[in-house]
Amino acid sequence: METHSALLGAIGICRKAGKLIIGTDAVCLALREKKKPCGVLAAKDVSENTSKRLSDKCASYGVPLVLIDECGEDLSAAIGKGAKTAAVAVTDESLWKLVLSRTERHE
Repeated sequence: METHSALLGAIGICRKAGKLIIGTDAVCLALREKKKPCGVLAAKDVSENTSKRLSDKCASYGVPLVLIDECGEDLSAAIGKGAKTAAVAVTDESLWKLVLSRTERHE
């Protein structure tokens, strides 16, 4: 459980620093930009369609996708959003390394 708290804490830090893109649609749009996100995090309970969409986009644009062992509600709570959040993207390299150091699984 400590790993989960550390991961959610790191995601919260990214949000407070303004280095987080929130939501599947916003993440997919950001992947098309010239300055791409450093990495994408997807909640464990995303739909199959959303998972495939994120996986395909990340693979196409060469951005790492990490499936985290947290549900969308927990991810939302960590970033201060009320609605369930399926995916977020980190836009700062050093913060991405911080988040990555607290994850357990990579795709």
